[in-house]
Amino acid sequence: MPLKRRITIAFTILAVAFVTGLTAMYMARNDGLRGTGSGTALVGGPFEMTDQDGRRVTEKDFLGRYMLVFFGFTYCPDVCPSELQVMSAALDEMGADADPIQPVFVSIDPARDTPAVVKEYVGNFHPRMKGLTGSEADVAKIASAYRVYYAKQQSKAGSSDYLMDHSAILYLMGPDGKFVKHFSYGTDVKALALGLRDALRK
Repeated sequence: MPLKRRITIAFTILAVAFVTGLTAMYMARNDGLRGTGSGTALVGGPFEMTDQDGRRVTEKDFLGRYMLVFFGFTYCPDVCPSELQVMSAALDEMGADADPIQPVFVSIDPARDTPAVVKEYVGNFHPRMKGLTGSEADVAKIASAYRVYYAKQQSKAGSSDYLMDHSAILYLMGPDGKFVKHFSYGTDVKALALGLRDALRK
């Protein structure tokens, strides 16, 4: 691998770690992203995206099931596939207990992540994983609703070779569409499975 590419990847990993740390600090200070006055969750809300089969979907299509949501992009060299593998392994470890949970991957790279690309990508992970993409406006809306940071890191002006900085948090949303809890990047399979089981019992 060229030295420049290795440096770019290393920088991206450090940037994601930094952003994730800031996000975690924000969450801790705001009691799990819940408002201090009304008690209304600050994560989640209306969205309209396109799934991996080309169908337009909204938050209403997921009501009645828990959503385990991760934001990333299919060209991600390490953070995204690593986190999606952990998510998939945790759901497998839970067995039938995971049936109420819908795993969801949301692309923050609409320029490259078409429905077909996303479909092939999520097929590498959990068989029930739903992939979502959309226009730049669609992505901006859902990212804002979920308080997700993302930004393009262009290698050269006009080049299609770029990476995306983004926060790396797993969000668990309830059957009513409201925020339940989050899991920070680096949570291992057993801890994630345990945390999900605990959340589903409440």
